[in-house]
Amino acid sequence: MHRMKKLLLIAATASIALAGHAFAHAHLKSSVPAADSTVKQAPSELDLTFSEGLNLKFSGVTVTGPDKTVVKTGAATLMDGDATLMVPVSDKLSSGKYTVQWHALSTDGHKTNGSYSFTITP
Repeated sequence: MHRMKKLLLIAATASIALAGHAFAHAHLKSSVPAADSTVKQAPSELDLTFSEGLNLKFSGVTVTGPDKTVVKTGAATLMDGDATLMVPVSDKLSSGKYTVQWHALSTDGHKTNGSYSFTITP
């Protein structure tokens, strides 16, 4: 009986360790402009902060404007211990709703992606 309890304990410990590893993905924690926000001034950059460090070579964004055209952006850089992706906005943004589609590769090799929107008022 003692041996069975020991095996169950080992199995439980292993599953907890694996579950913790499975959750090690770079999830978007916050953004500037914030998701679903309305801003009065067009941003000159987008700052996306993730739950862990990113691999810059395989992380980025695509921004589309109110007319569904792609907004020109500059080269992204990493800040804050490689957890914040800073993307300069090259185009002058007019009023309307913008969608940011992002993809990220965490430093431990996990891929994630998602999207959010923000609106610029006149």
